[in-house]
Amino acid sequence: MAKNLIGMNWCDASDGRTINIMNPATNELIDTVPESSKLDCDKAVEAAYVAQKEWAKKPIHERASILMKFVSIVESHKDELTKLLSDETGKPISEAIGEIANVSIGVPAFCEKAKHEYGKVIEGGMEKGQEHNLYYTVQAPLGVVVAVIPFNFPSDLFCQKVPAALLMGNTVILKPSAHNPLTLTKYVECLLEAGVPGGAINLINGSGGEAVQAMAENPKVALVTLTGSTLAGSETMAKCAKNITHVMLELGGNDAFILHKDGDIDLAVEETVWGRLYNTGQVCCASKRFLVHKDIKNAFVEKLKTRLEGIPVRMPSNPEAKIGCLISEDAAKKVERQVNDTVALGAKVVFGGRRKGAFYEPTILVDVTKGMPVAKDEEIFGPVISIIEYEDLDEAIAIANQSSYGLCGCIISENQKTCQYVADRLECGGVVINGASFFRPFEMPFDGWKHSGIGNEGVSSTLHEMSRTKTVVLKNIL
Repeated sequence: MAKNLIGMNWCDASDGRTINIMNPATNELIDTVPESSKLDCDKAVEAAYVAQKEWAKKPIHERASILMKFVSIVESHKDELTKLLSDETGKPISEAIGEIANVSIGVPAFCEKAKHEYGKVIEGGMEKGQEHNLYYTVQAPLGVVVAVIPFNFPSDLFCQKVPAALLMGNTVILKPSAHNPLTLTKYVECLLEAGVPGGAINLINGSGGEAVQAMAENPKVALVTLTGSTLAGSETMAKCAKNITHVMLELGGNDAFILHKDGDIDLAVEETVWGRLYNTGQVCCASKRFLVHKDIKNAFVEKLKTRLEGIPVRMPSNPEAKIGCLISEDAAKKVERQVNDTVALGAKVVFGGRRKGAFYEPTILVDVTKGMPVAKDEEIFGPVISIIEYEDLDEAIAIANQSSYGLCGCIISENQKTCQYVADRLECGGVVINGASFFRPFEMPFDGWKHSGIGNEGVSSTLHEMSRTKTVVLKNIL
């Protein structure tokens, strides 16, 4: 049975409760993890709080060397980690290979950036009356960071949060998803082997949000960085507000994919397959609302149907699998219900639309209108392509912006002026031109607008989010 890590100790939940970790494709039991109590959470915060002072004493180059050793250890275990990630998530094995390999891209990038994260010097005379004063800035640690990781990309989002926090001198309490915490448990073991001490890294398991909320309201927590649903983010932010605790929230999305009448239909089809069906559609920044000009809608739908016929659903462990299963049967049932509700409002299924256990087929919905929930704020977290016809480009922009979400968006058009016009007007944190909105290299700043979040992740921005600026004044030194 897998365990929590609190300080130096691997331990069960204080009350003995456990969570079963199932393979969603086969419904077989893989392992169990602790169902942590508030007492367990408080102990983890205390352990991290005590360890932070010592960890912060290590110079950045030493922290970076330890994390680079972690990368090497993960690389040496990549085959078993890939299988574990696929088994506990239902992710196609080919995608799991890529996600584990991303550790060797993301972590070194943060290490290099941290070693070149210089402060600023403000010379005397920049402001009247300050001719004799010199001041400079340094980035200081925040303290204890709670990193809440969702089920859909556990390895990638571990790399976005944990290395940056550790590099900046913080200690971390890792809270993985209750659906698939086992790969991240192995990552914690690898961090310990690399030289991160227990207490600097801690692991707390739990379901239902109770563990996250218990830590969010603890006054010794300095930052909660959470990727998850907008509801979870809202609840966490409310808890953090009591102690003015920092938050970084990457939340839900209902991204608009605009295909204009002069857009390349073949390109749009390929980008739809990539940008909607990757990870079986369980992607926050996936394109989900497909706004297609009326002149090319039928051609787009027919080409898309033909393309989807060549993408059969397979068991995730099959190397040929391009579509796996959802994270659970309950998740698949939710997608099924959302599709059925949309059909009841007048939409039509022209491809797919069937569920078997946790598997849900790639599905095309047409005749979706701008007034339907899926055209606004209902996020379908599965392989469903909802197509909304439009006539005027400003109409498409208005439909895109009517959502309370604002994660990403995209425009496909051969006219660069058209693309720029749309990019300037979409109310979201990122816009992709001539590609799907699913685009997130480690280097890129990534943040949501509106109900899609607060804070900014990426190599170019996370290190500042994970630290605080201190200004040192040398008064009358000049």
